[in-house]
Amino acid sequence: MNNKIYKTMAYDQIKQQLRQYLVSAAGDAELKKLEPSSNLDWVQEQIDETKDGADIYRLESGIPIPKLADVSPHLKRLAIEGTLSGTELAQISQVLKTVQSVIGFFDDLNQRPVELRRLYDVVGQLVHLPDVSRRLSVSLEDNGRLTDEASPELRRIRRQINNFEGTIRDQMAGYTRGKNAKYLSDTLVTIRDDRYVLPVKAEYKQHFGGIVHDQSASGQTLYIEPESVVSKNNQLRESQIAERQEERRILLELSNLLRPYQEDIQNNATILGHLDFVNAKARYANDLKATEPILSPENQIALRQARHPLIDPKRVVANDIALGKDYKAIIVTGPNTGGKTITLKTVGLTQLMAQSGLFISADEHSQVGLFDEVFADIGDDQSIEQNLSTFSSHIENIVSILGAASDHSLILVDELGAGTDPQEGAALAMAILDKIGAMGSEVIATTHYPELKAYGYNRPETINASMEFDTETLKPTYRLLIGIPGRSNALEIATRLGLESTIIDEARSLTDDDSQDLNNMIADLTAQKRQADLDAAAAAQNLAEAEQLEKDLKDKFDGYLKQKDQLMEQAKDDANKLVEKTRLRADEIIKDIRKKQLKAGKTVIKEDQLIDAKGQINALQQDQRLKKNRVLNREKKRHNFKIGDEVVVRSYGQRGVIMDKIDNHHFEVQMGILKMKIEDTDLERAAPEKQAPKPRATVTRTRSNGVSPTLDLRGHRYEEAMAEVDRFIDSALLAGYPSVTIIHGKGTGALRKGVTEYLQSNPRIKSFGFSPANAGGDGSTIVKL
Repeated sequence: MNNKIYKTMAYDQIKQQLRQYLVSAAGDAELKKLEPSSNLDWVQEQIDETKDGADIYRLESGIPIPKLADVSPHLKRLAIEGTLSGTELAQISQVLKTVQSVIGFFDDLNQRPVELRRLYDVVGQLVHLPDVSRRLSVSLEDNGRLTDEASPELRRIRRQINNFEGTIRDQMAGYTRGKNAKYLSDTLVTIRDDRYVLPVKAEYKQHFGGIVHDQSASGQTLYIEPESVVSKNNQLRESQIAERQEERRILLELSNLLRPYQEDIQNNATILGHLDFVNAKARYANDLKATEPILSPENQIALRQARHPLIDPKRVVANDIALGKDYKAIIVTGPNTGGKTITLKTVGLTQLMAQSGLFISADEHSQVGLFDEVFADIGDDQSIEQNLSTFSSHIENIVSILGAASDHSLILVDELGAGTDPQEGAALAMAILDKIGAMGSEVIATTHYPELKAYGYNRPETINASMEFDTETLKPTYRLLIGIPGRSNALEIATRLGLESTIIDEARSLTDDDSQDLNNMIADLTAQKRQADLDAAAAAQNLAEAEQLEKDLKDKFDGYLKQKDQLMEQAKDDANKLVEKTRLRADEIIKDIRKKQLKAGKTVIKEDQLIDAKGQINALQQDQRLKKNRVLNREKKRHNFKIGDEVVVRSYGQRGVIMDKIDNHHFEVQMGILKMKIEDTDLERAAPEKQAPKPRATVTRTRSNGVSPTLDLRGHRYEEAMAEVDRFIDSALLAGYPSVTIIHGKGTGALRKGVTEYLQSNPRIKSFGFSPANAGGDGSTIVKL
């Protein structure tokens, strides 16, 4: 794009803010080359990478990339057979170690798994050189110093040097103590020309003999190497020379080791710089509270609550801005300092950021265009040297814009036609807008000319807009009002500031009636628009609440139906089992009583036997569940006989009628023409000739005390575990628990993800979260019902 737009929109300030998040030289180099593009594929790729970086930053606080130096010069030296220094080799080693850590980091993300759009492919281009990296790590410290493990010879030489230095220090220390100390200016051992020396008073220079290496500024102290340590110092010096030679040999060996991999190392450094740049974009987006823009190849802009990214977030006013769909030109009118220019710059800078692959400072689902050029004529470019007035500079800019713009361009013009006679300026502004419209470019223009308000109404694909102004406080609100032209507030402001009413009245009388009517119309429109906005916001909130309430009720009703069916089936099963068990037990008791009665003619039945048999029957009635069981109650009712009841004598299989009650256990029954004494255990109530309707089953919900508040899913298969979770939540709700714990373990994270998705989708879940670190951490989830 044209370079002027970068300066006008302060695009370089955005890049400068990004720079503070970078840690690598390669990332900084990529930032310097960053420019907006109109290539849809490239822009979408960059936005996708920024989205990946934002997701990683949210989950892991970013990609682990340390501070990396620029290794390109080092690789160029390798290319010309040069030997690298320890510092240069250490910087390359840091690149190779970072490659290993980044590959491991993304492998862990992929295992979890974390969905990314592009960065897995980017990291797949890294070349890991484990043997080379290991050799450099063993041989070099981070500051570039060769370690003792760099070679056996270097280790031997350094041990020898340490021995020589220890011997020399001990010998020299002997001179600083005892009778020789009085000949020294200071009782310490120092070094001159890489040799150990003593600070000897000048008058005693012959006392120690040896070699003078230096003297103090005053000449009162000579730094002498005593004759007794000269040979040791010579040996030390020889070892130090051998050490340097061995170090040079190792550096050459390490340089030769790297030489075949120059291209791979350079490619790795470039990719790491790119990942560092992605990190920076993600962190910048997080701090700016920016969101992912949606690209529109049709150049339709729909910004939701867009904010200028360089204004303090606490002070900036957000606006909805739409262009390119229903209209391609916006004419913005309104008072000075009302925010018109900032609105233009917000649109322009947002476009440049989005087309550079950055997130934008607007709410989610905001849409941006994909323009081949963004032009702006904003500000006063008058020049005394070039003999340009304000009007002339604006016209020159407009001429260059009209000459370069296309139907895929965005044009932003501030104070169109200003700087000359108002009537001619307005006519010129309308002609320029007509020309831009004929070209097919999108345009946003600000103006003070009232003639352009009518222009906005009459021209197709053109709409008026204004910056709201509060006449009560005499301050702009900086809110953009689409569809309403700005009105003049000069007389109202003058009145509020105390200008005499006679002057105001005179000014009103001199004002054209059409202008007054237009201002009154605009004031009325503005009030209606404000009220309509308030009503729409209230209606939207009520609609959202109603829709949410409907959804909650539907979910709860569906859950109720599901729960009702489950309870009904369970109750039927329990009742059937209970009745069957009771019937079997009753049959056993009755059978036993019959046996006793059959023997009654031969043997007298003891009283305690009858009491015991009766107690067994009564024991069945002590169970509260049996008392409430309708099936069992019906069975008992069938055996409560009274005179006139129709019965069936089971031993004969005949129907009869009870004529009299002989005692507590015997009745006189008439069967046809026969009257017989029958025991009550041999009788049952006869069913009516016409079958009565089957009574409806009733299920009573009771609190269950048999459900554990903890579910352990470890070792379960995924499908089995999800079914267990569903049943467990239903049982816990029936049991009335306020909260439960689901243990899913850590493992691959599949069970944890499945449990989380189920809990998110279940409307009966109030909230959930991982257990505290001392209670399982993310290996278990606490669920509030």
